This record gives sequence, structure tokens and C-alpha cells, in this order.
Amino acid sequence: MKQTVILLHGMGRTGFSMWFLGRSLKRAGYHVVNLGYPSTRKSIGWIVEEILVPEIARLGNRQSIHFVTHSLGGIVVRQYLQNHSLPEGSRVVMLAPPNRGSEVADRLMNWKPYQWLNGPAGQQLGTSKESVPNRLKPVKAQIGVITGNRSTNPLFSNWIEGDDDGKVGVNSAQLNEMADFMILPVTHTFIMNNQRVIRQVLYFIKNGQFDHDQFLDKK
Repeated sequence: MKQTVILLHGMGRTGFSMWFLGRSLKRAGYHVVNLGYPSTRKSIGWIVEEILVPEIARLGNRQSIHFVTHSLGGIVVRQYLQNHSLPEGSRVVMLAPPNRGSEVADRLMNWKPYQWLNGPAGQQLGTSKESVPNRLKPVKAQIGVITGNRSTNPLFSNWIEGDDDGKVGVNSAQLNEMADFMILPVTHTFIMNNQRVIRQVLYFIKNGQFDHDQFLDKK
């Protein structure tokens, strides 16, 4: 039986944003589930209980269930792992996750257009101790995090401390319990389409770590 990889897109996106990455995973021999969810209309908890839990139950008993997530998708998986576990050997790769909250959300969450565009989940992604990312307990899963340090949004970058990808700071992407971490010269919006990122995703799912020795030499 093929190992399964579940893809979870980010805020305001659809499964189409993960299509290119999903194709690469399929070519590598994985069974891919590109799971769409109403990121701008529902809370993180609702997404977990009404979308993710039933989908994993539908998959039944599988050898491994891996995740590759973009942005908000990483927080959704962390929320899921608070009360659920994955089969032994499962791995999680998070792309540009706001694991310590988003300074951009801090600035905009009281602005009506932001509330309208991003919904309940957008209100849960701040950097306060009460935000969902900062309330979540450490999870028991093998997690690799890739984030970018290139920005095309100088306004948002001005609000973020340190290097960032235009929406999420390098510091915010990190997770205490992560098994490995990598910074690549990519932006937040298209990190999942970058060939070097895709190679590292495949490498981590197979090996449980990133290929730090070779990625700089590959274009």
C-alpha cells in the first residue's frame, strides 16, 4: 500500500495552490490527498473536527500518513495533534507556518476588511499568549519546517522582526519540537512551487531530515 501524504493549503488559498507540489509527490509514488477547507470562513478548531478528522478516518488504517502544509495549514495540523496521533513513521513538513503567531495579524485583525477576508481563523493567528499558535502544546510528531527569507511586501516586512518571507518571520516559523529547520530564498506566497523546496519536502518525508549538504548547489 502506498504511503499517504495529505496537503493542507494556507489562508485564503485552495487546493489548487498545492497542485504542483502534489504532482511531484505522486510521481515519487505517494498517494496524495489535496484537502481543501474553508480557511476564511471557519475557526481552526472547526476545520480540524469537521474536515481533517473525518478525512483521516476515511483513509482507514494506513502504514504512514504524512502532512505537507502551507502557512495556516501547519497550525491546523498542530491543533489536530493535540488530541490525535499519527501512525508510526508519519512525518510533517510545514512550509512557512506562523508557529509563534503573525505580526501581520496583530496589526490587521481589528481592521474590518481583514476580518471579512480572513474570517475567524484570521483572528486566531496573532502573537499574544492567547493566540492559537501560542496556546498549543508540543506535539509528538517528526516535524520539519521550511521557511523563506525573501519578501515582495515591504509594508508587511516592516512590521515583522528579523528576516521574513513577506508574511511570516523566520523566528515565528520555528517550533521548539521540530526535528529539522531550513531557510531558503523564497517568498511566502509561492514557497510550495519552488523546486528546491519540493526536493527538501521529498527528502524529509523519506529520511526524517533535510538535505543540508546539497541544496545550495542545486538550482
